[in-house]
Amino acid sequence: MKTIKSLDDLAINGANPAFSEPLHVGHPFVGDRKVFLGYVDEILDNNWLTNNGPMVMALEKQVAEHHDVKHCVAMCSGTVALEIAIRALKLEGEVIVPSFTFIATAHALHWQAIKPVFADISPDTHNLDPDSVRRMISDRTTGIIGVHLWGRTAPIEELQAIADEHNLKLLFDSAHAFGCTHNGIKVGNFGACEVLSFHATKFFQTLEGGAVLTNDDSLADTLRLMRNFGFSGFDNVIHPGTNGKMNEMSAAMGLTNLQYLETRIEHNQNVYHHYLHALSNIPCIKLLEYDDKETNNYQYIVIEISEDCKVSRDRLVEVLRAENILARRYFWPCCHRMRPYKSMLPAQSCSLEQSEIISDRVVVLPSGVAVDKEMIDTIVTAIAVLIKDSQ
Repeated sequence: MKTIKSLDDLAINGANPAFSEPLHVGHPFVGDRKVFLGYVDEILDNNWLTNNGPMVMALEKQVAEHHDVKHCVAMCSGTVALEIAIRALKLEGEVIVPSFTFIATAHALHWQAIKPVFADISPDTHNLDPDSVRRMISDRTTGIIGVHLWGRTAPIEELQAIADEHNLKLLFDSAHAFGCTHNGIKVGNFGACEVLSFHATKFFQTLEGGAVLTNDDSLADTLRLMRNFGFSGFDNVIHPGTNGKMNEMSAAMGLTNLQYLETRIEHNQNVYHHYLHALSNIPCIKLLEYDDKETNNYQYIVIEISEDCKVSRDRLVEVLRAENILARRYFWPCCHRMRPYKSMLPAQSCSLEQSEIISDRVVVLPSGVAVDKEMIDTIVTAIAVLIKDSQ
């Protein structure tokens, strides 16, 4: 890697990039290939490729145990898991969600003719602001979807109190929060249910996939029916359903990767603390900190560019990408500023001030097993040189 001392050393100004290969925010982690291929051989020998096979059942059992929850219902994707959970809870009319989230949270509602009503976030946490949620409740509201953004849990007690007061269903989009805790309790134990994503770029991946975690026996039974067309045994359809099943190959990847959870958390935590130290003396930059009293997977390294910084967030991203540092503008623009919802819900654009401010300031930096301390130092040096020479 090159040494960066001044603006002249930046690739945006004609120098060679710091990295020959792109550094990604979500670099997929793949465990021991021999273990995975052993599972694949077993799958092919069994000739059981899908339809709730032994790999899926084993994965569900281990994920449920890891989260101290009664039921894990595996699905083909996190989005499908969210859609099925929404349908299983019989949500309709309007459901309140944050706008500062991945678009799938809103799409899972709109896809089912449910209106997503966007609430604002708290600037310190990037999670739903309970006061904003209260303001968005109408006589058509049937539910609230909280998002544990960056693996840092939403204000669960406040949201549950609001849901109880107004007789609303509460569930959580926990796509970022595999293995994370709230007051020492694992994600999966809150609300009616919680939805995980096992997409290839997530902390825990199954190639593609997701799951619903719940302690509600009846809800778990309904989820299992719905993911398999509503079948209960052969030729017996007792519930409306769809095809949301996880296949055996995906489950095999999950079983392989489950063996590395602790070592990955340790690596991610070290990466986070190295970033935290390295960025601490750079003006205009604030790293969103994790609560070390809680368990977290530390996957996301999130910085905010202050309002008074002379370097814009977009300029910083442009400079980093020229170095093959593929920093990302999560979640920009907010859901309510994207075309489908901007035209459908024009009134929302004036009531989500903090969401818009944060979405214009946030940058997510490369992390995970593909990043080491030397790489972090180079990334931070590029940021420091750009900021310092622009003051």
